[in-house]
Amino acid sequence: MAKRVQLVLNRDVSKLGRAGDLVDVAPGYARNYLIPQGLAVQANPGILKQVERRKELERQRLLEEKQQAETLKQALETVGRFTIAKQAGEKDAIFGTVTNQDVATAIREATKQEIDRRGITVPDIHKLGSYRVEIKLHPEVTATVEIQVVPAKASE
Repeated sequence: MAKRVQLVLNRDVSKLGRAGDLVDVAPGYARNYLIPQGLAVQANPGILKQVERRKELERQRLLEEKQQAETLKQALETVGRFTIAKQAGEKDAIFGTVTNQDVATAIREATKQEIDRRGITVPDIHKLGSYRVEIKLHPEVTATVEIQVVPAKASE
């Protein structure tokens, strides 16, 4: 069996790895496809040192993002309760439903913090009252806040 070749990927390659990964491949695959297409380069000590530096910088960036998410979580949980006004009918039933966009808007107005609405998980809300909403700020950081659905003031 032929000896394997170590390469460092320049770009993501399906079923092989992501950019910057060190991979072992067959010599023919490396010689005939990966290197000519510019998808990978032969691994040598200088390249490996660059890869390690890039990985360390990426790790630092991810750690910083997580710390920012933790700070935002504490700020949101300090405020604790956000109010959303909806038109209501009989027996406290609201017209429509409370969406994650409504929650994102309420948080932005109260705290001046921009929250991605796609990370907000809202339960089915069809009545006035108090509900708990989960907000995913980071893959490892989730904040839980309370929203109060109140009747909107009738415009006269």
